Amino acid sequence: MSLPKTTREYRLPKVDGFHNLTLQEAPIPKLKSTEVLVKVHAVSLQYRDLIVAKGQYPLGQKENPVPGSDMAGEILAVGEDVKVWQVGERVSSNFAVDHIHGEVTAEIKATGLGAPIDGVLTEFKVLPEHALVRIPEHLSYEEASTLPCAALTAYNALLGGNPILKGGDFVLVQGTGGVSIFGLQLAVASGATVIATSSSDKKLEVARKLGAKHLINYKTTPDWEDEVLKITNGRGVDHVLEVGGPGTIIKSVKAARYGGNVSVIGFVAGAGDVSQLPVLVLSKAINMRGILIGSRTQFEDMNRLIDAVKLKPVVDKVFDFEHVRDAYEYQESQQHVGKVVVRVASN
Repeated sequence: MSLPKTTREYRLPKVDGFHNLTLQEAPIPKLKSTEVLVKVHAVSLQYRDLIVAKGQYPLGQKENPVPGSDMAGEILAVGEDVKVWQVGERVSSNFAVDHIHGEVTAEIKATGLGAPIDGVLTEFKVLPEHALVRIPEHLSYEEASTLPCAALTAYNALLGGNPILKGGDFVLVQGTGGVSIFGLQLAVASGATVIATSSSDKKLEVARKLGAKHLINYKTTPDWEDEVLKITNGRGVDHVLEVGGPGTIIKSVKAARYGGNVSVIGFVAGAGDVSQLPVLVLSKAINMRGILIGSRTQFEDMNRLIDAVKLKPVVDKVFDFEHVRDAYEYQESQQHVGKVVVRVASN
């Protein structure tokens, strides 16, 4: 079969909103000896994609990027020195293509798909062989496309730090976005007890079906940190997936046990007064850790867990490649539970 010479890809020539998403044709670069050509089947969206489209991504972005960081697809061709991959294998790429193992560095951070380098909202993508992981066999391309950012962030938060999650621990997840839902599923699969918060009883019902034991509506219970302490008999939780940022982080620290883990992941709750934070962290000996996704080796470890328990990602809605703007609009509306996905390949 002859290989494609061009790809249709989205770009952001201006960054004052996702209305600028522009579909265009581009040549596919020639494969280097250690690169792989992947046919992209599906891409999942993040909150990050919305702020990249507005030019507000705090970790930096290139001019006119191809957006999108999370994909699943199949290998169409391999460079002459590629030994570990074969044509036809189903793969995802790690979020930062050069984060193979260990801690993040400035150089690794600069290889994040869809902001500092061109991303995956394209029909075909050339990637370095070291960035790829095999996707679990029981997952569709749409399901597997949700793993590189949201799932791996949750996995790293719960199982990549010190102390790591263990059976019997209490885990607090905020809301029902991608990271929080994966955190809930991975925690339940590891034998932990999950407390979930949301502003919607309907969304909390989904969390309950996925295994959350305790549900808190933060609209009707604004002092949810006190409720968390009640649930845990005053002890507090072992792990908090803190996706809100300044707007929720004080409550998260109050809800954590002495010596507990607060993983700082996002900033979706907006501004807040964090002047008490240093004293609170100190007075409770809190372990606070920033999570910048995770490494390829963590991705492989996570996929083994996903495979072992046959975990199924929660895909809320799938849009086709021609309707990417609609997918962004739906992501921004925050109606979704779990992940919003774009189906790139029609077959």
